[in-house]
Amino acid sequence: QMPLVESGGGSVQAGGSLRLACAASPSTYSTRCLAWFRQTPGKEREGIAAIYTNGGTTDYTDSVTGRFTISQDKATSTIYLEMNSLTPEDTAMYYCAAGNPFLPIVGPGVPRGRKHCPADKLASEYPYWGQGTQVTVSS
Repeated sequence: QMPLVESGGGSVQAGGSLRLACAASPSTYSTRCLAWFRQTPGKEREGIAAIYTNGGTTDYTDSVTGRFTISQDKATSTIYLEMNSLTPEDTAMYYCAAGNPFLPIVGPGVPRGRKHCPADKLASEYPYWGQGTQVTVSS
């Protein structure tokens, strides 16, 4: 069984929306961090969104904050990436990844034990990957 299988990519006009899905095998879903990365030709694969599966905390990079939403369905071991207000700069191959690069959340008023998965972790910190799904945004 493939550890991660993405779906939902396609072509859309600027300003439009797409929803990506990533179905994880049970063993892969048991890792604590599930994340979305994207890559364009000639560039490094960059993390854009991540979710700490045990507590549901989410994190985003500045490039997608306010436009993209990561979520999970534990019953089906699936995570989603809802992408709104898409621009041509969002055109890329999108990958789902799983691993354990989580960190504690510390600060005034933060309950003890809260953890999160930083969205800007390097691709090398994730051992499990899907095959990718292409997203193309036209102007």
